[in-house]
Amino acid sequence: MSAGIQIGEMWVPGRVLTAPMTGITDLPFRRLASRLGAAYVATEMVAAAELARARPDVVRRAAVGEGLPLTVIQLVGRDPTAMAEGARMAEQAGADIIDLNFGCPAKEVTGSACGSALMRTPDLACRLMQAAVEATSRPVTVKMRLGWDDAHRNAPMLAKRAEEIGVRAVTVHGRTRQQFYTGVADWNAVGEVKAAVGIPVIVNGDILTADDAREALGQSGADALMLGRGVYGRPWLAAHMERALADGTVLLEPDREERLGIVIEHLRASVAFYGLPLGLKMFRKHLGWYIEQAPWPADPLDRRAAKGRLCRLETPEGVERALTELWLEVTHSGNPSVDIPPQLVETAVA
Repeated sequence: MSAGIQIGEMWVPGRVLTAPMTGITDLPFRRLASRLGAAYVATEMVAAAELARARPDVVRRAAVGEGLPLTVIQLVGRDPTAMAEGARMAEQAGADIIDLNFGCPAKEVTGSACGSALMRTPDLACRLMQAAVEATSRPVTVKMRLGWDDAHRNAPMLAKRAEEIGVRAVTVHGRTRQQFYTGVADWNAVGEVKAAVGIPVIVNGDILTADDAREALGQSGADALMLGRGVYGRPWLAAHMERALADGTVLLEPDREERLGIVIEHLRASVAFYGLPLGLKMFRKHLGWYIEQAPWPADPLDRRAAKGRLCRLETPEGVERALTELWLEVTHSGNPSVDIPPQLVETAVA
């Protein structure tokens, strides 16, 4: 497995990429995943028209921040003029790569003729790609699905037209829009896109383990893979999967202390970025996934109960204390029953 993937003039130093996900890949998550070793973590989906109007909440979704090794801003929209302006603004904001969303299946997105609905209007999709490519010096990529439904699997055709326009890479989720997330991803069908174009193709969908990754790459012949829902509660997954693919080993998970440190870092970053109470509210979905994905407590019913309890806490300090007690068995008297880093003990008993 090669060390990375070339997208236009940008070298991505890895082949395990993290998808843009609304409400997930905000700046605190991207900074954390990047610090843990992820080579590529895209922003949340950003509405090009609203970015062009500088709507505050949309600008926040495109927040770049300092210290990130790579900045990928994903735009969604249906108006070529707004898409061009969004691409210009994304470049000015510091985007290294600009990705266009032709794959989101959500009804609120497709209902406005955006996202995967654009696979039903390929001529409009091409005008959007042309507008973005002409508006920016940055590489433009596209994320799509196999098609709208099984009767209209047009991803190979659309990818070929994208390549002719000047798009530098395409990501293909191995489902149609009408499947949403049901059934299984068809990695072989992504191979039809790979056969149709000379630009890099990235396979996406149902990749949760190193074995999944090897199988997806093998079946599709893709140049790289993209993780989506698999990173929920596992911001380290891209980096750990990269290592597992490189050396053929199993995918390792963080131990208790490392995992606790990651969650607390994420919580504090969310509060710092959004302020209170929004920062805690935005973090709660992540907290639920962190608890669900951890192997402690061993009983899933106990984990579910803990998730419900911790997600109702109203202060960051309360969350830190309760999670430390849950995972590291810190007693209410403040005496740890296992070895805990001093900074976490201080947090737990503060």
